[in-house]
Amino acid sequence: MLGRVFNGSGKPIDKGPPILAEDFLDIQGQPINPWSRIYPEEMIQTGISAIDVMNSIARGQKIPIFSAAGLPHNEIAAQICRQAGLVKHTGKSVLDDHEENFAIVFAAMGVNMETARFFKQDFEENGSMENVCLFLNLANDPTIERIITPRLALTAAEFLAYQCEKHVLVILTDMSSYAEALREVSAAREEVPGRRGFPGYMYTDLATIYERAGRVEGRNGSITQIRS
Repeated sequence: MLGRVFNGSGKPIDKGPPILAEDFLDIQGQPINPWSRIYPEEMIQTGISAIDVMNSIARGQKIPIFSAAGLPHNEIAAQICRQAGLVKHTGKSVLDDHEENFAIVFAAMGVNMETARFFKQDFEENGSMENVCLFLNLANDPTIERIITPRLALTAAEFLAYQCEKHVLVILTDMSSYAEALREVSAAREEVPGRRGFPGYMYTDLATIYERAGRVEGRNGSITQIRS
């Protein structure tokens, strides 16, 4: 799956060869049991000094990027994808010798064609595409597809982390589009709305996504999550 581009439903859109399934997994997944979690210690280097120095990201951690309309959160997410890498457990800012154990799963939700083209071209031009599994859900795609896109991305990450023993960085953008899709589906089902029209279970639903990041005892891989 690395080096391939998929739509929000998980179908290849890069004109590459068909995907041959090695396993079939439930995209809903399961949150990691807190008792099985390993304390995160080893670092992932993003190449952005404000993050690496002041707010370092450890393998298995989940961290948000807060932004507002008009700010370059997509460019920051793409920059992290270009520059991210493993750091040795010595505590020094030195990239790990085993970069083949590192992979990135990037999921963009509700983006326009220009943004989707930017992500794809940026990853291909800087040579990081071979290490990236890219999911693109466009703004004109079905709303229900936007809800399953992050779950598909995390299921792919779980396969790479726990079966292929890789350290996976999952980047999800834009979670606001996901929440709006959740609100639209809730309104279509005539559910009782909560604050600003969002369903009352929205934070529970978000937790089913966020809590799938971490390190599990007995497994060599890890899932680190950055969402914006």
